[in-house]
Amino acid sequence: MQVSHPPRPYILAETNWKAVQETQFEVAILPWGATEAHNYHLPYATDNYQNEAITEAAAKLAWERGAKVVVLPNIPFGVQTGQLDIALCMNMLPSTQFAILKDVCDVLVRAGIPKLVIFNGHGANEFRAMVREVSFFYPQLFTCALNWFKVEPKKGYFTNLDGDHADELETSVMLEIQPNLVMPLSEAGDGFTKKWKFKGAQEGWVTVQRDWTQVTKDTGAGNPYESSQEKGRRYLEVVVNKVADFFVDLAETPRSDFYTV
Repeated sequence: MQVSHPPRPYILAETNWKAVQETQFEVAILPWGATEAHNYHLPYATDNYQNEAITEAAAKLAWERGAKVVVLPNIPFGVQTGQLDIALCMNMLPSTQFAILKDVCDVLVRAGIPKLVIFNGHGANEFRAMVREVSFFYPQLFTCALNWFKVEPKKGYFTNLDGDHADELETSVMLEIQPNLVMPLSEAGDGFTKKWKFKGAQEGWVTVQRDWTQVTKDTGAGNPYESSQEKGRRYLEVVVNKVADFFVDLAETPRSDFYTV
């Protein structure tokens, strides 16, 4: 793989030991995605491509504003326990995720980095409990989790607001960041999904797991047919700027000042 730009000091994979030794990073960013089917028109690595594009763009803006942030390599496997019967959906159990996360945190603590953002790009990855557990084992490391797809509401950008997987949002974003990997929309399924029969699951106060092949026939959830590169560009611009603002705020704020009246 050939890199066509100079090493970026805020991307760990590109920087070097000399630069790392000379920099006191304040925030580490750990992108965590998934490798799974995304309807017929998007690649298996959709979540990873999105994670990398957004974290790199946001970290660039934050770095240019003086925030000492570093983006760690994306972890490409996520929780797929509802998709075990779909070929090559690469499942990683939550317990495995926590073991990996704990090892990463150990490295960060030894490096003297005081803050960690888990940058999540996959809906089935749930880091809430892990943030609490990491905080128990490493109280000196402030840890939080960010779901990029919840940073900005869909309304005002997209036509089809239902769905959460290979839908109009994800397809539009991929048309902006990796258009060569998006198949013609005429080849996509309509992303129709069955709903839960149980009211509690419909309303969100019962926690359940979807059995994917019983819910959808094309692995999509949400109609992608009105996706466009322009929609993806507009949405990404807002998301990247919001994320960059958060990175800067987190980097610049002492832990003693995290709360306000």
